[in-house]
Amino acid sequence: MKVSYVTSFADLGLAETILRALREEGYTTPTPIQAQSIPLLLQGKDLLGIAQTGTGKTAAFALPILQGFLNDRRPAEPRHVRALVMAPTRELAVQIADSFRAYGRTMGVSVACVVGGMSFGPQIKALARGVDVLVATPGRLLDHMQSGNVRLEQTSVVVLDEADHMLDLGFIIPIRKIMSKLPKQRHSLFFSATMPREIATLASEFLTNPSQVSVTPEATTAERVNQQVIMVDAGAKANVLLELVKNEAYKRTIVFTRTKRGADRVSKTLDQAGVASAAIHGNKSQNQRQAALDSFKNGRTRVLVATDIAARGIDVSNVTHVVNFELPDVPESYVHRIGRTARAGTEGAAVSLVENAERNLLRGIERLTRQAIPRVERRNNPPDRATDEIAAGQAIKRPQRNSNGGGRPQGQGQRPQGQGQRPQGQGQRPQGAQRSGEQRNGERSFAPRGEQRSGARPEQRGPRPDRRPAQGV
Repeated sequence: MKVSYVTSFADLGLAETILRALREEGYTTPTPIQAQSIPLLLQGKDLLGIAQTGTGKTAAFALPILQGFLNDRRPAEPRHVRALVMAPTRELAVQIADSFRAYGRTMGVSVACVVGGMSFGPQIKALARGVDVLVATPGRLLDHMQSGNVRLEQTSVVVLDEADHMLDLGFIIPIRKIMSKLPKQRHSLFFSATMPREIATLASEFLTNPSQVSVTPEATTAERVNQQVIMVDAGAKANVLLELVKNEAYKRTIVFTRTKRGADRVSKTLDQAGVASAAIHGNKSQNQRQAALDSFKNGRTRVLVATDIAARGIDVSNVTHVVNFELPDVPESYVHRIGRTARAGTEGAAVSLVENAERNLLRGIERLTRQAIPRVERRNNPPDRATDEIAAGQAIKRPQRNSNGGGRPQGQGQRPQGQGQRPQGQGQRPQGAQRSGEQRNGERSFAPRGEQRSGARPEQRGPRPDRRPAQGV
């Protein structure tokens, strides 16, 4: 959808009390997703919004919800919720709740945040009073619903933020259970950074004649992120990472690993080398994760080492660099990782350390984002150029066949005499051997259904393509 360019939030028809709060937060001009979404939402239309992280999606749905509260000042009844926002991670949920409090600071709006890893007591107490805005992760919300702590029959607005990440984490069943308890007459909003087929299917289930806005092509990376791949030997990653982060240009850096243990190991390596760092992942308590974030935001630590649970849950300004110590198993996660930099109109850089075993993952990322990421060669014995080109997904033209449509490619002649038959014993695969890519030892891919009761979020989607041990680094 295309709309006329607006230069201020006042052009969108928002109330003065909201505009004043925005000015106090330093916001004057709407971002494209805000300029397109807010008018539609003020009209009461369901919406499917496609926008990358860091584009202002939270305000795009929070401001119209707050405007609606000004038009309908009925308080929430005990154990009931007026507006529900679901987010995939604890960090993102906390930040959304903080945004609602900031934008509605003069409105007396009650906001509660319900996430795993935190005590049930304060959450039950907040829900018992009734809340205007409830921001929750699906697993913990379902726990409260099943315990009778909250009811959704009077909820008039529901927002599913980072919908594609919800599906990645296996939240589809909890989401369907939660949505089934909402009134059929409601205002429904879905926001997602990418638009896989599963999101379109989910939207068709829960949205009614939705408008769709998109401020970036599907699955593309932020234009202001300078991306680079450094091809390294497997054992050299730690040394290359240290070389990077010791550069003064790396003022505020997020390093991503695949596993929790890997994050801890990388953080320990950095600390031992004199680079202040902190690790954040699902095995950390909420207090530990918040302390690590606060230390990073306040500049006490220059490097934050994170797993993919934090790829969309970290909203820290002025992140100069993102380093992929390991490439993600899911190509879409690359988009969300590097979206931690170049936010709010700033510039940023993303560097990926790629070993030979990860070339297929790199190929998947380049196919998804429709680009060839510039490379720097740091391997001692790099493969031949053709092998690297194939792994990088670059176009390799197939030889043309003969004009009769069959046979060998022209110019390659016939099989030399004496080599027409395959030697006996080489035609069959030895018993018990496997094709590349087949499952081993009964392993299978899986998607966790929801949050674990401990508060730790499952972060592995199944055995990794390179089949290295789950310990990671």
